[in-house]
Formats: sequence, C-alpha cells, structure tokens
Amino acid sequence: MSEELRFRGKKREGRHRDTWDPFQLNPIGAEKEQKKRCLLVAQYFVAIFVGLAVLVSAVVAKGSLLVLSALSSPNSFRNKKDQQFYMLMLVFCLVFPNFLVFLKSLWRCAFKTFVPPNMKTMALICVIESLVSLGTSLLVLVVMPQFDILTNLFISGGVCIMSAILQIVFRLQRENWKILFPICSLLLTSAGYCLLGMDYYIREASHVDRHKKDCFYYVGLGIFSSLLVSLCWWENTMQAKNRMQKALAELDGFRDFVFVISSILRILVIGAVYLIYHRLMIKSIVWKDFNLAGDEGNILKIGLVLFFLQAFCSAACHWFGVVACKINAVRMSFALPLCCTGPAVLGLGLILFLVYAERFDSANTEGIIAFCSNLHLIKDKNTTNVPLLEMFRSICRTSLNSHYFQWPFAMLVLEGVCMWGGFVSATYYVWKIKVQRIERTSQLFVRRLYESAFIDLSLLLNTKMKLPKAQTNENQDELQSVVIYLCATMWHETYDEMLKILTSMFRLDRYRGDPKEEHKDSFDFESHIFVDDAFMTQKETGKRLVNEYVEDLIHVVTEVYRVFTNKEPDDVSIIETPYGGRLMFVLPEGNMLYVHLKDKSRIRNKKRWSQIMYMYYLLGWKGYITKNPQKMPRMDTSRESLISMDGEIFLLPQYDNDNKRRFISDDNTYILALDGDTDFHPKAVVLLVDRLRMYYNVGAACGRIHPTGMGPMVWYQKFEYAVGHWLQKTAEHVFGSVLCSPGCFSLFRGSALMDDNILKKYTTTATRGAEYVQYDQGEDRWLCTLLLQQGWRVEYNAASDAYTNSPQEFKEFYNQRRRWGPSTLANTLDLLHSGSETVKRNQSISSLYIFYQMFTVGSSILGPASVTLMVAGAFQFVFKMDGALAIIIACIPPVLYIIICFATKANTQITIAAVMSVIYAFLMTASFFSIIGDMVVQGTFLTPTGVFLVSMTIMYLVTAILHPQEFGLIIYGLMYFICIPSGYLLLTIYSLVNMNNVSWGTRESKEEGVQKKTHNVLCNKDCRLCCWDWNIKITQEAENPMLQQITSLATQKAPLLQITQKETQPQAASNPEPQDKPELTTEKAAEAKTPLAGQNKKASLKDKGDSSSHSDDSDDDDEKKSIKSDSSFSSDEGDDDFMNSDSEEMEDIPVSDWVEPVKVEFLKKLTYFNMKRNLQAQIRYTLRNKNQEDVVEDLILMLTDTLNIRLSKAGPEDILEQAEIDELQHELTNQARHILKSNKMMKLEKRVKRAIEKTLSAPQIQRLDEGEKDFWDKLIERYLTPINDSEEHKKRVGQELKSLRNKSVFLYFIINVLWVVATFFLQLIGNDIISIKIPKFSVEKNETEYLRVEPLSLMFLFSFAVLLLVQFVAMLYHRVYTLIHVVSYRGTEKDYKEREPEDEEEEDQVLENNYAVSLHSEDFQL
Repeated sequence: MSEELRFRGKKREGRHRDTWDPFQLNPIGAEKEQKKRCLLVAQYFVAIFVGLAVLVSAVVAKGSLLVLSALSSPNSFRNKKDQQFYMLMLVFCLVFPNFLVFLKSLWRCAFKTFVPPNMKTMALICVIESLVSLGTSLLVLVVMPQFDILTNLFISGGVCIMSAILQIVFRLQRENWKILFPICSLLLTSAGYCLLGMDYYIREASHVDRHKKDCFYYVGLGIFSSLLVSLCWWENTMQAKNRMQKALAELDGFRDFVFVISSILRILVIGAVYLIYHRLMIKSIVWKDFNLAGDEGNILKIGLVLFFLQAFCSAACHWFGVVACKINAVRMSFALPLCCTGPAVLGLGLILFLVYAERFDSANTEGIIAFCSNLHLIKDKNTTNVPLLEMFRSICRTSLNSHYFQWPFAMLVLEGVCMWGGFVSATYYVWKIKVQRIERTSQLFVRRLYESAFIDLSLLLNTKMKLPKAQTNENQDELQSVVIYLCATMWHETYDEMLKILTSMFRLDRYRGDPKEEHKDSFDFESHIFVDDAFMTQKETGKRLVNEYVEDLIHVVTEVYRVFTNKEPDDVSIIETPYGGRLMFVLPEGNMLYVHLKDKSRIRNKKRWSQIMYMYYLLGWKGYITKNPQKMPRMDTSRESLISMDGEIFLLPQYDNDNKRRFISDDNTYILALDGDTDFHPKAVVLLVDRLRMYYNVGAACGRIHPTGMGPMVWYQKFEYAVGHWLQKTAEHVFGSVLCSPGCFSLFRGSALMDDNILKKYTTTATRGAEYVQYDQGEDRWLCTLLLQQGWRVEYNAASDAYTNSPQEFKEFYNQRRRWGPSTLANTLDLLHSGSETVKRNQSISSLYIFYQMFTVGSSILGPASVTLMVAGAFQFVFKMDGALAIIIACIPPVLYIIICFATKANTQITIAAVMSVIYAFLMTASFFSIIGDMVVQGTFLTPTGVFLVSMTIMYLVTAILHPQEFGLIIYGLMYFICIPSGYLLLTIYSLVNMNNVSWGTRESKEEGVQKKTHNVLCNKDCRLCCWDWNIKITQEAENPMLQQITSLATQKAPLLQITQKETQPQAASNPEPQDKPELTTEKAAEAKTPLAGQNKKASLKDKGDSSSHSDDSDDDDEKKSIKSDSSFSSDEGDDDFMNSDSEEMEDIPVSDWVEPVKVEFLKKLTYFNMKRNLQAQIRYTLRNKNQEDVVEDLILMLTDTLNIRLSKAGPEDILEQAEIDELQHELTNQARHILKSNKMMKLEKRVKRAIEKTLSAPQIQRLDEGEKDFWDKLIERYLTPINDSEEHKKRVGQELKSLRNKSVFLYFIINVLWVVATFFLQLIGNDIISIKIPKFSVEKNETEYLRVEPLSLMFLFSFAVLLLVQFVAMLYHRVYTLIHVVSYRGTEKDYKEREPEDEEEEDQVLENNYAVSLHSEDFQL
C-alpha cells in the first residue's frame, strides 16, 4: 500500500512541474483487472472435486451392479428366495434411468412444446431402442448372473464395437492417420471376445467350479447382446457426418415425444425379458417369495441399499460428467475418471479380496484352491459380509480355482486389457474435444438417456464426436464473432454518475484491446451514449448551445481518458446531425465512442424514444448498409484518422466496424442497454454474451443489479433488490422466463428486437390512458413482454454484476415506484391475458408457469390487506387487545391515507407517508420483539407467526450464505422488515391513487421546477460583497438549509478573490432568474470564456445531486461575447495541415452555434501542459515492447526539452496558434529523427512521427454522410417527431387516466376489504367455533395443550410459505449452474498482457494489405 502511495505521489510531482493544477480524479475500477488467486484456487478445487465425484460415483455404480449380479447368480450361496429378490433389484436398476427420462420428456411435452413426430422416423428410433433394451436386458438379467464378477467387469467393454465399425466405415477422422484408433478398437474388442471364448473353453475342459457346456451358449448370447447394446450410440457417428446432420435434424424437434414412447418400450422390453426367462424358461420366480418379513429383513436391507447406491450413483455420475464438460475440464474431470473406472473397480475388488480373505478363512488354508473349497462352509449372514462373501465366491469361479493349471487366468486378464483398450481407443476423440462455456447438454451428448449398467462407457460413447455448431456457429470448435453495441441513455445525470458509465466503457475497451486483433471471447463493440435534453437556448442571443450536462460529459470523457492513458483524447470529431449533434471519440485501444446529443425541439426525448432511436440506427440503418455495401460511405483516403495509442493508423474506424458487421448475422448482433449511471466490468458483459451466444431462443439476458448510495432508503433497496434477485428472478428463470430485463443493464439479441410485432410495436405512440401506463412508465418491462409474446426467452445471470444509483430520498423513491408499480401490473396482466397464445409460441412458458404468475399477482394484490392484518397482529402482541378491535384500528390509517391521497397534492401525500412510515417502523419493531417474547412465553415456536418468522429467517440466512459475496446484505433485513408497511401498504396506495400522473417523477426538466417555486420565495435579492456576486433566495420550505449553503459555498469560492471588480460588474444583473431550490449562486465572468470552456468545474465545485436545480437559460452577456471571440479563433484552428484535411472543404461546412464552443473545449489539448504530458505518454506507448527503453527515455528527454524551449514564454493553460503548432511539429520531428539516427534505430521513425502527429492533432468538424442524414430525417418524420398534443387530447387522456385510476383503486379496495372482512368475522365468531388446533406439549404439566388458529390466516401463511419454498428450491438449482458458469468463465478468462514485439517492416506490410482489401473491394464499387 505504501508503495502505491509513493508511486502516485511521484506521478503527481511530475505533473506539478508543468502546471499549478496537477490534481486529477481516479475513478474506482480504473486499474487493470487481475485474476484473483482465490478464484483460481477455487476453479482448480471445483475441477478436482468434480473429477473425484465422477470417479467415485462411477466406481460405486459399477461395483454395486456387479455385486447384485453376483448375489442373484444361481451359483451363489444364496437361496432361491434371496436370488429372486436380488434379480428384481437388477431389474429396477435397468428401469430407473428410463423412468427418469420418461418423466422429464413427459414434462417437456406437457408444459413446454409438443411437435407432432414423423412416424417413419419415430418407428425407426423405437425399433433401435427396443433392440438396445433387449441387448441390455439379456446381458444384465440373463448372461451376467451366469458369469463370474471379473468376466462381467470385462465384457461390458465390448459395447463400443459398433461405434468403432461406423467410425471406420464413414472415415470420420479429420486426419487420416487417426483411423488407426477405431481399427485398434475393433481388433482389441474382437480379440477380447475370442479370449472370452477360449477362457470358458479351458474352464469347461478343466472342470473349474463344475462349469458345463451350456456356458458356451451364454458366451455367445453375451457377445450377441453386446452387439445389440452397441447400437445405442448410432446417432453419434451419424450426426458427426455432415450429410447426415440434416436428416437427423428433424428428430430434435420431436425428440421429447420419441423419448416418452421409447422409454415406455424399453421398460416393457426389460419386463418382458425378465418374465419370459425367469418365469417361463427357468421358472425361478415364486410370487409368494417376494413377501419378505421377519428374519429376512437383512436381505431386504442389502438389496435396497445396493439398488439405491447403483441408481443414485449412476445418475450422479451422469450429472457430474455433464458439469465437468461445462466447466471446460473434459480431460481431467471427465475422460480420465471414466477411463479409470474399470481399473479402479478391479483394483478395489482385489484390495478387498486380499484384506478380507483372512477373515473368511477360518482354517488358515494355503492357496486359492483350498480357500475357495472352504467358502461353502461359511454361513456368515452379516449384512456387511454377505456381499463380500458372494464376491469372493464369484472370483473362485475363475481359472484361479483350477486343480490342473492356473495359467489360463492370464487369458482372463488379457481379455480385460483388450476390452479396456478397445473402448479407450474407440473414444479417443473425447480427449481432444473442445467445449464452449456453458454448453448445452444436448450439444455435449447425443442422448439424454444414460445406460446405468455401463455408466462409464455410456458417458464416453455418448459424447458427441464433433460438436455441432452452437446454433449459429460456423466453426464448431471456435466461437462465432459477435458485435455488441453499448447504448447508454442519459437524462440529467450528475458528474459522478457519468464518471461510472464512462469508466465502465473504458474498462471494456481495455479488455477488448485493439479491434484489429482477435480476442479470446470473439467480440467487437461500439459505445453509444444518447443524451436527452442536451441543448439550451440563451435568452439574450437566442443561440442553441449545449447545456451543463453535456459540459460535464465532455469533462468526464477527458478526465477518464487522462486516468487511463495519462493524456488527452487523440481523435475527436464533431458532427452536426438532424437530431442535434454527435461527438465521436476513439478510445485508447481503438474502439469507438459516440455521444449523440439530442435536441428535444428536433426529436422526441425520454428513454423509450432514445431506445427506438438507437435500435433503428444500429439495427435498421447499419444493418441495411452492411447488407448493401455499395450504400456504405466511401472511405476518405485523404485523411488519416490518428487513433489509438499503438502507433498504427486506421482509415475511419467507424466504417471499418460496419465492414466487419457485413460478415456477422443479426443473430450475433447484440445491444447492451445501459443507463447513464451504470457501473459494470467486462466480465459481466461476457457472461451475458454467453447466454445469448449458446441459446438461440434467448432474446435478452439481464444481470444482478446492485443499488448504490447511502442512507436508509438505499439500505432498504439493497435488501429488496437482493431478495428480488435471489428468489424471484431465479424462480422466473428456472420455471419459465424472466418477465423484466431492466433497462439499466440488459443484453438484447438484434434478431429478437427485429422480429415481427416487437420493435415496430415498440414505436407505438401512447394515445389512451392505459397505454401511457403500460408503454411509457415501464418501457423495459413492456419490451420484454413483447419478446415473450413472440416466443423469445429472457434469462437471468446472477454472476453478471452491475451497479446503478438508487433513489436516496423518500420522495424520489416513491415517485420511482409510482411509475414501476402500475406498469408492472399492467404488463403482467397483459401477459396473463395472452397466456394461452404465449404458451403456444414460447417454449419457455408453460401453463404451470402462467399459474405461478397468477398466484404471485394475486399475492401482490392482497399485499395491502396482508400488511394490514400483520399490523393488526402487531397491535395484538404489543397492546394485548382483542383481535377484532385490532383489525378495526389497523384499518384506520390506510383508509385515512387513501382519503388524503385523493384530496391533497403529491408532495403532501409523500410527506404524510414518510411520517406514517416512521410510526409503522416503531410498531413493527415492537411487534418483532413481541413475537419473540410470545414464543418464549408459549414455550414453542409452533405458532403460525412463530413458524413463519423462524422459517423466513432461516431461509433468508441460508440464501445469503449461498451468495457469499452478498452475505453482508443480510444486515439490512431488519430495515426491510420494519419498512414492510411503507413499501407494501402506503406505497401501493400512493402509486394506485396517483396512477393518472404519468410524468417521470425523477430528474424532471428544469423549467417545470422554476414555475412551481416562484410563489414561495421569501427573499430574492442580488448582493455584492468584495468581488462576489450573490443571488440570495430563501423560500418558505428551506430556511435553515439556506444558511448551510451560504456557509459551504462561501468556503468553496474563497480562492476566487483574484477576480477584479470590473470583471464582476456585468454579472450582477445577468442572473435574475428564480431557482427552484433555495441556493446561493456565485458566478464569475472570468470563467465565462465560453458556456463550456469557462465552466471547467468538477464534482467538488459543481454539485448537481439535484438535477433540476439550474435553469437552461442562465447564461450571461460576458459568455456571449466570449463565444464570438473564441469562435473566430476556433475557425482559424480548423485548418489543420498536419491532419491532411482539405481546409477549403472544412471551411465550407456550415455549423451551428453549439459546434465551435465544443471544439474550443477540446482545443485545450494543445495547451503547453497537456501537450507535454501527451507527448511523453504517446512516445512510451508507441514504442512499448520494442525493448528500447534507453532510446525511449532519450526521446522523451530531448523532445521535452525542445518543447520547453519553444514554449518557454507560453503559460501552462495557453492554447497555441496553428502556425506555432506547425513549426513545433516540424522541429520535434527533426529532433526525433536525429536521436533515432544517432541510436541507429531509424526503423522506429514512422512510429515516432505518428506519435508526434497524434500529440498535436486537433478536433475536427465533419459532415454527416448524405445517406445517413436522409435516414435520420425520415426516421424523425416517421417515428420521432416531437409530440405536441392538443389541449383536447390532453384533457381526454387525463380523463381516461383518472377513470383507469378509479377502477384500479376500486378493484384493489374491494379485494382487500373482502379479505380483511373475512378475517374480521372469523375473529368475531371466535377461535372456539372455527379454528385449527395445533398441539403443544407442556413439559411442566406433562400434558398436551392446543393452540387455536383461525383457518384463513393459517392457509394464507401456508400458501405464502409454499411460494417462498418453491422460489428457494429454484434458487438452489440456479446457484449450482451459476457456479458452473463462473468456473467455466474463470478457466477461459483473458489475461492482460502486452503485445509481443513485432518487426516494423512486416507490420507495415500487413497494414498496407489490409487497407488494400478495404479500399479496393468490389463491394464498395457503385
């Protein structure tokens, strides 16, 4: 830590030599992201754990099946009754996986999608499945009981023979020499079968354990059944063949229905084989012997334990195998454990044989033959020893027990080696397979069903030989490239809020790196910021200029650029557009940042219209020109755009990005919707991209939103957001689809937004009252509703974290939720109303999910009544009053508040709600401790309230533990609890009664605030004190805060005493406008060079916590004069010869009034201080990785000296004229050439020259392409013309909104009153008549007492508890898969490494070739 402080101090000292203002901001998160060691350790730990789980579960599953086969063998020591029961357990082991598949497929057919099958295809599949089931049944139920345990272990390896044959026939190997693997597999497996026959021939000839000639029938049957089982994975080889993929593609559509039928057929075949062989042929089934009782309990225990071990471990092995593939640990955690399963089972059996053999050998005989001959004398019936005894008995049936010679046992060992080598070589491709992050199980494995009898071989053979493309991937081993458009909408954000979003964009730029280079995550991106209400009109001149929010945004971009690069922005372009203006920046690594300045007099403002604006621009216009390259603007070869810090040159990178888009489909074009105050890291974006990249039907994905800020309201929201994401969103994701992807951080698929009835309908202008509520009050929820209704899925990724500012004031919070509440209800009801149609279209939404949403909506509607009854319960606990009286008293405050909301204005309603919230909080606190006290008095927590409180506490605590990074939020749970009446009662009433108010409520425009406050002004005077001009205004609402502001601002303005009296005289009369908040304003004419350049304020000097505290028209006369003078200066600066621009053309571009002041702000880059710092940073970065540190330092030293000498008379803040810049550039270039020549490093001359040019580059004013200008004109005309509603329309909509408000309030009121009245009358009737008795045992009285509870309350609590339990189970499921995704991401996370040094000549050659391709492609010919 101390080293970091010294490092920052050293950098500050270096800046301090050149300017008196060396201080800078350092936003949190600007440092480079690094892999955390704890996460790396966790990643390897998870991989090792999963690998061990696969190995252990496979060994247990395989071993338990072998033991069951030994116990059911007719040659075992068990009696017929025992053998019959163990054989039944074997049948259950075969049936269990088929039953699981039947249930899952039936669920999907019933509640997801049902596609009518192709009867021919289904018949073929059913025949093959029946043959496979026949082979499995014959092998396990008929053959294996006749063989010894070692032969049973080895013979299962032969099920790979058909896979090896098909691999050879179809020549599926990419390299010809790899055909040796399936050939070896076929030869080894065939040799294993031959050795099996020879082994049994010698056994029969040697009379080992009374083997008879009928054993050859079972050997032949075993080989035949193995061939039938090997048909199971025929699709693997067929699907790996490209020409067969289309033929089998239709099967995926109705695979669920096929699995329903085939699983039933498989179960029937298993049952038929069991009954035909054991009942009709050998007649070993005696039905009455299935009645196990009395002393035969040990048999039941052994059989059931072995069955459950086999069934559970085989299912666990399959699941852990899937997890191993999804976390990119295929070799270590999947292939290796499964290949070692057979040897591990063999080794474990031998260890048990060697260790426990002495315990069974009571005669201490010597030799295996004597040991085996004495086994029949042992009558140990212990539940532990019986399986071991039968295992030893089965081993004694091998050639080890031969009286003549034991060398044939080597044939059995060789058989095992051949079989094991055969299936390992047949599945060689698993070791080389490449798996993408969170790959779908259907993309990893051919079949959903696993074979429990051969779990290890089943998983390996079921792994797809060649992963089919993840829906849209061309190359199955590599990710398809995607384009991400980051689109942030800004509406009166503060300086600190802008700092968050810009820092996040710069972080993503650093993570992505140079767009010329390939990236591990295969994505390119552009950043777009859409600033609503970006202009203001000067009253004195009528000029349309950018307002203070744009000024702040420009300062933030410059400041963040300095933090990330230690220099000013390299390439800035200013473009006038039909909707206002555009600023174009090139980020440090070469990616683009566009700032779109919206003029609300030209285009509609507010968030939804900004979204429509960028969707049509990025998906409509850019998609159109990429599909028609001849429409793409020609690249201007006369200008080199000096971008990036890598010393390279690009030609107009915005067109280069459009050129890349030509090769990327709309499915792989994503839009990341952001708010202007969102803070995120690159990891969050990549995790969302994974969801859309791998699942085609996912139209949108959202992350975990964390509210930021301070104060009680933020504490409440932290826990509210946590619970909402932990339980509600995960339940929606697991059981169906997320209903709302928040607009502050959501990734949308381009093709989903462009689908029918989505974007087009999203442009609908609200004309009726209900449309205002649904469309404009919650635009993000409405967009998601449109996606769901068209069949797209919305997902939630809990590991994708984003942070956004939340309301910190009670009023702001209530106004925000006043918008959200009605819009949420309106959109949910719309979805439920179209539920039947949505279920047909959307695979993710089922009838059960619609029912679940109906239940949640019903619970939310009954929320006020439930809270009222909770308050009544609190009155009962605290004041010990009667239940009926408590309900009456509890109903009084909400009824009064309803009347107040109808009778008073919004501000008064919020004030009263705040007071009532405090009172309710005290009551809830008292109730909380009273409930605890009541449980102590009752001596039990088995009361409805006690059980509810304890269970909720435990559930939230466990949920928080499962979210370790968010565990600290649990401390805000008490705050959430005591605020329940405010959040679910008062807020519901306020939002419903004020439903007719469709204004935004937060960050409102300033003119509205001015008109509202003028009549409350007590004092509004202009005063002069020394060199300060003060406008003092005191309102009735804030007299004390005024004194605080005077004190604080006077302290802040103290350093400005240098301003002369002459400079301040015009200022006194320039700002007579009343303000909407009590404040003290001190303005300086010396700062007013331009409306933008003169306000070089940072967050410490300009607090815009209340975004409506300034007026758009507050500019003074001095600012106007300064604009004119600086505009003439800027026009001279526009002729930049070193930028290779056509100066005459630039002068001909007509510009608006706002353009030149903005350009002057960016010209600050050419001040002496900034120029010196920029030059040093450019040289260092341009020559990085060239291993020439001495040359770099010499260059910096000499060029800095040259700069100091040339600009010795210039002040640190002076901007150089064009002639001085030209001379300086020439001199610096010559000096650099001289230094490089003396160091014999002339190959670096071009790089150094570019660095000097970039240092001295100035912002440019560009003309918008005619084609794009025409697009904007028509888009605005068609969809985005500013809305000017007539008074008649406003009156009609107002009446409709009031009517809708009244209906909604009445409906809510009636439903809640009915619920409260029902509870009230049940209280009046009394618990003695209608009640549910809950037993409670009293230790003191030694008797059972009963607590009486009214049934209505108990049923409601029970229903609510069931809902929470369902959400809790969904959370557990979602947590597991979130962990899998995070571990998978960490395994492929990008490292921040500097690029390797390259040869200069080769580099330039590559660049020239790239330009040639771009400039001379036929696609750009008209």
